[in-house]
Amino acid sequence: MTREEFIDILDRKGYSYEIEGDKIIVTNEGTVYLGSLTSLPSGVEFKNVGNIFLDSLRELPSDVEFKNGGGVWLDSLTSLPPGLKFKNKEDVYLDSLTSLPPGVVFKNADVQMGSLIGGWLNDWKGKIEGIDSKRLLNFMISKGMFI
Repeated sequence: MTREEFIDILDRKGYSYEIEGDKIIVTNEGTVYLGSLTSLPSGVEFKNVGNIFLDSLRELPSDVEFKNGGGVWLDSLTSLPPGLKFKNKEDVYLDSLTSLPPGVVFKNADVQMGSLIGGWLNDWKGKIEGIDSKRLLNFMISKGMFI
């Protein structure tokens, strides 16, 4: 998808955004529902107040940023690009994910990975008592344990 196509979709849906250099920063005051998109252009930053629904996304550029105030739904993705960081306030839903490359970092609430670990990270049987679940997950990702 090109930047122009993405901007056209944001305009048609009435979602507010700013352009700073090569970045398109989505600043909508509520939820951003883009459930039918299968791709995004490079340089997108989600900084909206609510959730982000990208249910049909098949690929994700490595420079996309999630800094939104709600959850992120990426239910169709089977892999993530190296270096992707989730800094959103709520949960991330990755039900179809089958691998996690080194460099992916989760700094959000909980993570749902049905295909990879069988459900929610906080309920995962592989977690270690007394160690923060996301800290353990990020360490394991950095060591290439989910490739």
